[in-house]
Amino acid sequence: MAREAPVLERVWAEAFPELSREVAPVRTPEPRLLALNDELARDLGLDPAYLRSDAGVRFLTGESSGLSAAPVAQVYAGHQWGVYKPILGDGRAALLGERRDRAGRLRDVHLKGIGPTSMSRVDGYAVVGPMLREYLMGEAMHALGVPTTRALAVVATGAPRHHDEQVLPGAVLARTASSHVRFGSFPYAGAHGDPALLRRLADHVIARHYPRARGADRPYRALLGEIVDASAHLTAQWMRTGFVHGVLSTDNVLACAETIDYGPCAFLDAYEPGAYFSSIDRFGRYAYDKQPAIMRWNLEQLGHALSPLLADDGSTVEEVAVEIIDTFDGRYRSHWAAAFRDKLGLEDRVESSVVTELTDAALNLQADHRADFTGFWRDLAAAAEGDDRPLRDRFLGPAPELDAWLNRWKALTPDGGLIRAVNPVYIARNHIVEEALDAATKGDLAPFNDLLALVREPYTERPGGVYRRYARPAPDGAPRHRTFCGT
Repeated sequence: MAREAPVLERVWAEAFPELSREVAPVRTPEPRLLALNDELARDLGLDPAYLRSDAGVRFLTGESSGLSAAPVAQVYAGHQWGVYKPILGDGRAALLGERRDRAGRLRDVHLKGIGPTSMSRVDGYAVVGPMLREYLMGEAMHALGVPTTRALAVVATGAPRHHDEQVLPGAVLARTASSHVRFGSFPYAGAHGDPALLRRLADHVIARHYPRARGADRPYRALLGEIVDASAHLTAQWMRTGFVHGVLSTDNVLACAETIDYGPCAFLDAYEPGAYFSSIDRFGRYAYDKQPAIMRWNLEQLGHALSPLLADDGSTVEEVAVEIIDTFDGRYRSHWAAAFRDKLGLEDRVESSVVTELTDAALNLQADHRADFTGFWRDLAAAAEGDDRPLRDRFLGPAPELDAWLNRWKALTPDGGLIRAVNPVYIARNHIVEEALDAATKGDLAPFNDLLALVREPYTERPGGVYRRYARPAPDGAPRHRTFCGT
């Protein structure tokens, strides 16, 4: 690989100037690489040695992009807390361009924390802790098999930032995604009063993400159906892993169905179906158990935005959109049942209705006894092989309902090996994440790197007592975890 500035494509910037605004990333006084994703860099044909050089670090802050024109901030709308905002857009981010991976797939190279844009709500900058959080969470989700954006690097800028009455070290995140087209991109395009722009955007998403739709009799209906199914699958993966996104607004949902924006996110410790952690979610709109309904609501807004492209047979545009969105519930239940079938270690021959009954009963047990979500599912592996003790130790006192559940489940001959393959030992435990980020903000990256190594191999149990704390929930009596929109 050449050790010179990478050449990036400008697919989005050239195709959609109406949905882009040029930006000039602010020069950083003392950029220093904090984290580099070597594996991801190589997949994109980028030389890690170059990215570690002075010139490479400047590339990762957007100051030397290898482009003949400026990076662009993308413009989009969005529904935040259910309220439509006609213009949001990248307030502190820029799309540098696109790069093809080893499989030939186009991927965005995108920066966050580059300074103000014309859509900035605050000052356009970011700080070390939240940028490392996004890096860590993206890698954890990727290792768990959840579709996600991923961080390429985090660079400390050397410029202190005033943040929540503190002075914190500044940082830039370099992020990759299949694309950054959001649900909110479509209503913004439609508001231009130019039907051709909305059609071009839909064609772009078909070509880039859902090429099967191109050959359909009605490609835009097929596109919406594909997005519905991909979003249902993504939501089921969140539920499978106990992940709470935290701010699931239409500007934070991608048309390619990858998880994006890891500010107020968290993983469940004790199973609590209505758990939410965001400091600004006062009524639990984006709680764990509401995520399927919120995703469907978001899809309804997308369907409304796409509706001018959908009706061509005498049906009203709203009728067509509603008909397609109505398939979400069935698609979601199918993806959810498949995910929990594996978590239970059951064969495909076991009917979905049985999987649903067993899963619901298991979740009710966890909720009643405040059992650890991740630990419960992992301990099923030992139980399937005859050792119930680890699982029983998660319950306080006698639990006769657990005995009945275990007897019914064991009668289906669960596979302990499958259970270990799909139920992690290690997740990004909220209290440990905060410890690692606090240390990193103060200059010590060792706890962050230790945690990163574990969540990248979440199914492999590490021997030795030093690793036990990483598999445990927050200590009893710890204050309720709170998250913030820092990314």
